[in-house]
Amino acid sequence: MREIFDFFVRNSKWLVFVFWMTAGCFLLFTRNPYQQSVYLTSAGRVAGTVYDATGQVTSYFNLRSANDDLNKRNAALQGEVIALREKLQSLGEVSGTYADSTAPFPALAHYEFITARVINNSVARPYNYITINKGTRDGVKPEMGVIDQNGVVGMVNVVSEGHARVLSLLNPHFRLSCKIKGNDSFGSLYWDGSSPRTAVLEELPRHTHFKVGDTVVTSGYSAVFPEGIPVGTVAGHKNNPHENFFTLNVNLFGDFARLGNVQVVVNNHADEIRKLDEENARTEGKVNIP
Repeated sequence: MREIFDFFVRNSKWLVFVFWMTAGCFLLFTRNPYQQSVYLTSAGRVAGTVYDATGQVTSYFNLRSANDDLNKRNAALQGEVIALREKLQSLGEVSGTYADSTAPFPALAHYEFITARVINNSVARPYNYITINKGTRDGVKPEMGVIDQNGVVGMVNVVSEGHARVLSLLNPHFRLSCKIKGNDSFGSLYWDGSSPRTAVLEELPRHTHFKVGDTVVTSGYSAVFPEGIPVGTVAGHKNNPHENFFTLNVNLFGDFARLGNVQVVVNNHADEIRKLDEENARTEGKVNIP
């Protein structure tokens, strides 16, 4: 005990110096937006290199389960392609025109996708983030959507040259405009922190028709995600007769604990849409919130 006390006495000046240096850096990078942005970009570059190395090792052990999942989905997609071709062919015969089954969907005509790999991820924290191995040199920018084979994953938050930090769907700061598939009424989906497999869809108009098991998809009312990207299924709702809106519990499609390969959504019309939104906000005298 005496030796420990002597150690602190001998090194008291250095310990005080380290304490105040740590406190000063903490206040500098958490209270000032510019310094915080510089720190996140620099730290992301260093951390991204480490995550990339560890991600290459861990991704190898997930290949078998990932391949099994892909094979199941490819079989299901093949069945859907055949059914769609038959439907398009029948519609073409009825209307007297040729239905081209290889033509792209109009809603996705101005979207491109950048494939990336998840090299760091969290699901058990109050505010969860994801790191991917693509950055500015690959065309990734802030406020781009991120999806995987199951649906919505999150939105790009901070970008360095070779990596990007993604605001996960499992983060209360991330809100997503969604609707019930086949219905134009939309609401706002967010994560309430209760489980990594569930979320909450609120502000859904009272006249909306739905049932448990219905699919929840993106509404397309933003420059981030196209319309119709799957999110989850309706698990139930909170019934309050004094409110004009429904609040739904949603079972998420995505298994965020097993994220592997993802796609960054590039909307080639994003800048044009944001400029129009900014112009509308100025015209209406409102503050634009990206």
